[in-house]
Amino acid sequence: MATRDDEVFKGVVNDPESREPYPNSSPTTRGGRPRKERTFSRSYPVEIKGNGYGQFLGKRIGDTVDGLFVSIKGGDDNLAGYTLMITGGSDKTGTPMRPDLDGGSRKSVLTTPTVGYKGKKRRRFKNKTNRRSKHGNQLVRVYTPHGMRQRRVFRGNTITADIVQVNLKVVEHGNKPLSSFFANGQSSESDADTSSEGED
Repeated sequence: MATRDDEVFKGVVNDPESREPYPNSSPTTRGGRPRKERTFSRSYPVEIKGNGYGQFLGKRIGDTVDGLFVSIKGGDDNLAGYTLMITGGSDKTGTPMRPDLDGGSRKSVLTTPTVGYKGKKRRRFKNKTNRRSKHGNQLVRVYTPHGMRQRRVFRGNTITADIVQVNLKVVEHGNKPLSSFFANGQSSESDADTSSEGED
C-alpha cells in the first residue's frame, strides 16, 4: 500500500557506541596546549512509514520502540532486532521538541540556555588591531551572558502528525551491524552526541 507524503517521519538513528576520532583534528590548541581527543558518533538517515508511522504517533521522548517499524531510507530493509529510544524531534518549521513539556502542541517558554536554545551572543572586538584575522575576516567573540533568559517556542514531548523529524538512539543492537545497512556511505556526524573540548 502506498503511503502519502504527510504520513512519513524522517528519522535519524544515532549509534553511541560507534565513536570515532575527528579527522584532521589538531592535537594542540591555538595556544600550544595539548587537546583531548575529540570524538563523534555516527548517525544514519531512516524512514518511518506505513505501520511504523502509526506506532510512533502518541509516543513520547524517552519511550523505546522496536526497530522493526523503522525502514532504511531508499530501501525495503528494516532494523529488526534493534531497540531504539526516542530522544527528540522537530516539526516542519524546525521547532524542536522539549522533554519537559507535556503534549504535542507549540508552547512559548521563557528559558535559559537549554535544548533548542544556545543563548549565545556575538560581540566585536574593541581593540582595533585585532578586529580582523590574517585572512581579513571580521573577528567576533561568542559568549553566553550570565543569567540570560529569552522566550522561545518549543514543541511538547509527544509525537503528533505535525512532527517531521524524529531523533532515535540505539539502546540494544541486533545481529547485523548498523553500518552494514548503510554500506554506500549514507552517514553523517552527530552534533548532539559530540563530546569535545572548547576551543581556546
